[in-house]
Amino acid sequence: MAIRSKTFRESYYEDIKLLQTIWIKFWMGLFLVGRAILPFVGDPYIIYLVNISCIATVAAIGLNILTGFTGQISLGHAAFFAIGAYCTAILSNRLQMPFWVCLPASGTLTAFIGMLVGIPCLRLKGLYLAMATMSFGVVIEYLVITWEEVTSGVRGISVPTLDLFGYPLDSNNKLYYFLIAITALAIIAATNLLRTRVGRAFVAIRDRDVAAEVIGVNLTYYKVLAFTISSLYAGVAGGLYSYAMNYVHPEHFTFLLSVQYLAMIIVGGLGSILGSIIGAVFITIMPEFIKALAELLTSFIPALADKYDDGWNIAAFGLLIILFLVFEPKGLFGIWGRIKTCFKNWPYTY
Repeated sequence: MAIRSKTFRESYYEDIKLLQTIWIKFWMGLFLVGRAILPFVGDPYIIYLVNISCIATVAAIGLNILTGFTGQISLGHAAFFAIGAYCTAILSNRLQMPFWVCLPASGTLTAFIGMLVGIPCLRLKGLYLAMATMSFGVVIEYLVITWEEVTSGVRGISVPTLDLFGYPLDSNNKLYYFLIAITALAIIAATNLLRTRVGRAFVAIRDRDVAAEVIGVNLTYYKVLAFTISSLYAGVAGGLYSYAMNYVHPEHFTFLLSVQYLAMIIVGGLGSILGSIIGAVFITIMPEFIKALAELLTSFIPALADKYDDGWNIAAFGLLIILFLVFEPKGLFGIWGRIKTCFKNWPYTY
């Protein structure tokens, strides 16, 4: 008598469902309930960190689509993030536009600029592509500081409180649910995109672009499309950031931000949406652990009190990237996958 497998799929619809088992649905429901009640029981600073993690997740997913799924290395993600943030700030501050105009406009503008950047980068790979995107980031950082007629230079631009159809989101608790909803939409959109023909073309280009071209994948179209989608996500994340901070300044969009996003997808897991989420949360809260560690060290060695600065964070990001590339290339997502497989196969070893 045949034994029915618990993971047996009887239709294509069952195979493409995002929540395929009752246990996944249970844990997802529990997670959503926990998210819903968090503002009522959580510390205000925890809510702030969750909000920043949501914004970082949207941006990290965009970079992972370009780097993790398509194999196009980018060190200029902070530039697209800055373009989205300044677009939202200018439209909302100077033109008094509502968020449902500012946010799509920011995403559209950055997507268009991403397409323009992607076209001349078509023939670049590896280190050369990384240098080209990093140079673009330097140019944008320079323009943000010097183009004072538009960006107000080092004075920055204040951003009005986000007004959701007459209801002002003037606190982190009120902004929390809005950011959770936008992040959920971004995750669902990316997950479904990568399960389509477009997503499979991205992965084919990453694995072997010559072979992908031989089987009919249009390299020019899909590489530019990857840049466009990645920039769209970064622009939307930048717009959300400007609303969350109520202020944008050139110091918010330095090269360190691009390094942080790269660390998010490497630590979380290249080529994984869940890895982007895990990496974004981990890298967002990591400076808090570094700060706590620095305070602990300075309590024993007072001479270190004057030496703590952002350089510690930069060193930590660099060290994390090296360690994960050497010892765990699949990131935290790979570790989670092995743990899940271990529990699934228990008590057997195969």
